[in-house]
Amino acid sequence: MAEFDNYEPTSFMAGPTTIFTPKTANRFVLTCNGISSFLVKKVTRPSVTFTEIVLDHVNTKRKLQGKADWNDVTMTLYDPIIPSGAQEVMNWVRLGYQAATGQAGYPSEYKKDVTIEGLDPTGAICEKWVLKGAFPLSTEMGEYDWANDQPIEITLTLKYDWALLDEV
Repeated sequence: MAEFDNYEPTSFMAGPTTIFTPKTANRFVLTCNGISSFLVKKVTRPSVTFTEIVLDHVNTKRKLQGKADWNDVTMTLYDPIIPSGAQEVMNWVRLGYQAATGQAGYPSEYKKDVTIEGLDPTGAICEKWVLKGAFPLSTEMGEYDWANDQPIEITLTLKYDWALLDEV
């Protein structure tokens, strides 16, 4: 149970040994073999959903947590001329599927670990997620538009087996 006896208006912002500093969305680095980190504009953090197991018992139901299903992670990349973000993404896609031949790849080749590191104000790692066995589920390469002078962006949706929040 939380202790509220010593509550003061400043207790939300300060404690005896720490000062409240929120993580901010713009401080992160994503590392994935084959994708340059500086191309990554944004990425969703991992999330998990559990199935439900229902046990019928007389006039009631008991519920248990079932299997974990890790939800897709979506990342948005810039697509510069050099290095080509589209080429880096397609190099990963080709490890699992060659469009020209229809040949599929082995999971040991196309499944990669992806690391998302949250940074504190000084640039030190304060959070580290590792997506185990990630692979591209879908890619959207952006669009050309004569009325738009903004950078082209690539959206990449990843499936993965599970995620680990490492202690930092």
